[in-house]
Parts: sequence; C-alpha cells; structure tokens
Amino acid sequence: MGLFIRKSIEALQIEAGETGNKTLKRVLGPVSLVALGVGVIIGAGLFSITGTVAAAYTGPAITLSFIIAAIGCCFAGLCYAEFASMIPVAGSAYTYSYATMGELIAWIIGWDLVLEYTVAATTVSISWSRYLVVFLQGVGIELPHALTACPWDGGIINIPAMVIVVLMSLILMRGTAGSSFFNGLIVFLKVSVILIFVILGWKFIQAENYVPYIPQNTGHLGEFGFSGILRGAAIVFFAFLGFDAVSTAAQETKNPKRDMPIGILVSLLVCTVLYILFAHVMTGVAHYTDFSGQVGIAPVAVAIEKMGTPDASGIIQPAYPWLNKAIILAILFGYCSVIIVTLLGQSRVFLSMSRDGLLPPFFSRINERFRTPLHSNCLFMVVVSLLAGFVPAQVAGEMTSIGTLLAFTLVCAAVLVVRKTMPNVHRAFKTPFVPLIPILGILTCLCMMCFLPADTWIRLVLWMLIGLDIYAGYGIKHSKLEPHQAHRKGDMVLNILGLILAVLSIITGLWHQQTVGWEEDKTLLTISFVFAFTHCAYYMWRIWKHTQAHT
Repeated sequence: MGLFIRKSIEALQIEAGETGNKTLKRVLGPVSLVALGVGVIIGAGLFSITGTVAAAYTGPAITLSFIIAAIGCCFAGLCYAEFASMIPVAGSAYTYSYATMGELIAWIIGWDLVLEYTVAATTVSISWSRYLVVFLQGVGIELPHALTACPWDGGIINIPAMVIVVLMSLILMRGTAGSSFFNGLIVFLKVSVILIFVILGWKFIQAENYVPYIPQNTGHLGEFGFSGILRGAAIVFFAFLGFDAVSTAAQETKNPKRDMPIGILVSLLVCTVLYILFAHVMTGVAHYTDFSGQVGIAPVAVAIEKMGTPDASGIIQPAYPWLNKAIILAILFGYCSVIIVTLLGQSRVFLSMSRDGLLPPFFSRINERFRTPLHSNCLFMVVVSLLAGFVPAQVAGEMTSIGTLLAFTLVCAAVLVVRKTMPNVHRAFKTPFVPLIPILGILTCLCMMCFLPADTWIRLVLWMLIGLDIYAGYGIKHSKLEPHQAHRKGDMVLNILGLILAVLSIITGLWHQQTVGWEEDKTLLTISFVFAFTHCAYYMWRIWKHTQAHT
C-alpha cells in the first residue's frame, strides 16, 4: 500500500484495550468529557472577538453568524462522534484518517492538528497575560510593559504568558484525573459568569439597538449584509474551536464508545446556546457601533458600562460596577482551562504519531508514576512558552481557525470513505443522514475557509511544507506498518504534493500582497518565495532520485 497504507480497525481496537502502567489511565466519564469540551470551547473567542465582528461585519446579526458556525461544527461533530465511538484511541482526526485514508493523509492532518493546538494555546496564554495586566491595574498594581509584551509589541519578553503555560503543563503532567477536576471547577465558574452576564443584562436590552438587525452592505464583500454574516461566521468559528479536543482523550475515558459522542455533542450544544444568548444580550444593551476600534477587543466591558440608567447629564451610571472586575477574574481562570485542554490534545496527537513510528519513540513513552506522556508534555511546555513569550498574539491567532477547518473537512470526508470501505464495523454511534451530513460539513467548512484572510493561507502552506519535510526525512523510513524500506510505493505522490505546495506558497504570497497593497511590508511574500524555491529544488531532487532508483 505504500504511503497510503491504512491502519486496521482491529489493530486500533487492540491498542484501545491496552492496560498497565505504561498506558494512559482511564479516569474520565461523560460529565468530565462535557466539562473538557466546554472548558476549551469557551475562551478567547467569546470574550475577545465578538465585539469586533459585530462592529465590522455583522451588526446585531452576529447571532446568525454564531448559528451558521455552530451548524458547521454540528456536521463535523456528528462525524467526530461516529469515529470516536468506532475508534476509541488517542489522536483524534489523525487516527481516524490513518484508518480510512492512509498514512500520508493521516500525517498531514496530524501535523495540522499540532499546529492548531500549538497556536491556540499560545494565543490564549498571551491573551491571559493581557487580562492579568488589566486586572492588576484595577487593584493598583502596575506591571512593567517590558516584561509583559513580546519585542514586536514594544516589550522584551511576556513573562506572565510563559508562566501560565508552565503552570498548566505541570498540572497536566501530574495526571489526567487531577487536571480534569481542576478543569471542571473552572468550567463551572465560566458558565456561571456568562449566565450572570445574560441574566443581569437582559433587562437593559434596548430594542432599537437591533435596528437594523442586518445592516446594509457597504459595497465591499464581507462588510455587513449576508456576506458579512458569512465572514462573521468564519471568524467567530474560532469561538467553537476545541470540541474536537474531546476525542484526543479517548484512551483516558472509562467507556469511550458510549461517552465520547456524549462529550462531543453535548459540549457543542451547551456552548452554542450560551454563545447565542451572550451575543443577543451584548448587542442589545449596546449598539453594535459602540464596539468599534480598540474597545471592541473587550466587548464585555463595553456592554457592562451600558447596563445602567442615565443621570441628569445623560451619562449612564453602571448598575453593576463590580461586574467588570468579576468578569475579568473569571476570564483569567477560564483561560487556564483552555490552555490545559489544548496542551492535552496537542500531546495526545503527538503521542499517537510517535507510536506509529512517524515521530521518534521518545515522545510516546508513558511515565509509570503519573501515567501521562511526560516527554511530549515537556516538549510543548517549552515550545508554547517560548512562543507565548516572544511572538505577537495576532500571528499565533490567525492560524487557529484555518487549521481546524481543514481537520473538520477531512474528518467529514473520512466518514464517506469508511461507510463504503468498512460498512460492517461496529459503531456505538452513527452519523445520521449519510452522505448528506458529511457533504454539508465539507461544504460549510470550505466556505468558511474561503472567507479567511490570505495571510492565514500562507502560514498554513508553509507549515504543511515543514511537516512534509519531516515525514519525507523521518516518517517514511520509520513507519511501523512498513518499516526499514528505502523506497515505498507512493513516493512520487509525496514529491508531487511537495511541488504543489511550493507553487501554492508563491500563489498565496502574491494573493496576500495584492490584498494588503504592493507598497506594504513584503516579509511574508519574501518568506513564501524562499520556501517555494528551496522546496521546488528539494522535491525535484527527490524525483530525480526516485527515477534513478527505478532505472
């Protein structure tokens, strides 16, 4: 089968049933899984981007954007639930792709998931640092800017962001049971704060703030009107990221075939309801134009200031002046759960790839005392903390949505494949209305990807090229399904894919520069061209070697 060899369902089920001190400990039930999903979903997306999206793209119709994004997630979630009940093994979409579409596709999606979890954890930790600075300012403590911002933001190093990554990593290393309990407490706090915001703010809703509900399009694609709602859906999709992280904990679940679908779908449902209520109250107590500019980054604070009655001079006196600090404090704790779950998902995907021989075996060793992949945890603790300390939040955050959408697209496609190739394999949960649901999932995700900015596509292509290099240099030779083979069937496909990605690097670079203007900074364009020419040379050399070996 070569690079498209598939891992058998039987082998995966045997792996799922392994026990002992060198395996992951099964401690999670359905409630823990729902908390895990809600913990990672409710985070930076809800508390930071909703105001900006409402002001720039959707107006009050941001609730429709949330619904569209939720529908896309629901299609993907149903597909994830089928696989999680069918293949209860750590690794999420990577493992599912390995069983259905072969090793090369599995590597691509696994590498994509590593990117997703890395940039998500980085983004949230940087945002956590910023909220900490604001909170401490409110109580009279001023942290030096040089030690709370990266060099590109006028500082030297973002120490709080690095510290929170290290702390959450240490909790995770101690064991899944302890980190799950910690996450459950934080989830309870986050949900309580959102409900308090909705309940207290409901009576201050002004009906006129909903008029017009869908502002007229400005003449530019994506700026209000229906296209604005679609662009808004693509952006607020970031707020739904994370339910797929539930599937990475399959081997730490007591009854994964029953509990994984519950964890995925219930966490998605809970968050969708909370998001719609939150957005409805937010745009009801304040006009969507009030979220324009820098203040839109903290929409909750803007909305709280509008929850009150005007005095004689017409200035609104906030009814709940304490609520703002409480919200910020809840966000600080809430972000901790997002960081810990993304780090968990990250290490479990890496663990699965290492077990399959595609990465060094060092990363698949389980600590006998804590029953956790300590080496993988340590690796990502170092990588993410360094990124959080020295990289701007914008650079990290821009990559999160596109990586996840790609993963969702491939999982939906995999359901179509597995229904044809493995119709008789037992499934505790089946995706309804196949092929309609998977096809709608694919189309919805691709549509949202098309509405993302060009620079996100550049970074995705470059990351995929790096991943392809690692697979070509290490994974091909060390795969446990076909070990120690100098040449494998499908090598030419890999080389052609490398050339295609190199060409896409040029195309996306030019596209990005065209959108921002040719007089603007050309750093990304330069990097894309360097990657393109070096990888064209590398994969042409591999093609030459391949032809020489077969002559």
